[in-house]
Amino acid sequence: MEGTEQLLAVIVVLGLLSGSLWLLKRKGLVRTSFRRPVRPGEPRLEVIDRLALTPQHSLHLVRVADPTLLVGLSPQGCNLLESGPAMALPAAPMEN
Repeated sequence: MEGTEQLLAVIVVLGLLSGSLWLLKRKGLVRTSFRRPVRPGEPRLEVIDRLALTPQHSLHLVRVADPTLLVGLSPQGCNLLESGPAMALPAAPMEN
């Protein structure tokens, strides 16, 4: 009986952790990504940041191999707003 109670407790804790992670990801407070190593000759696509302006409009900062692109997305399509060489972005300010 004791083993069953311990197993149930572990399942409840894992369920709570999974639910919390799902909620945080949905709210945009947590990002999970697993980066794969870059292979020579293979283009690398990386979403650096995104900003939702309205539910249907957003800005995306994307790095493709070396250049960095600022892309605007809307229901009508996507537009390249700015492009330039790879740049070092400042770190986000720490919140207390």
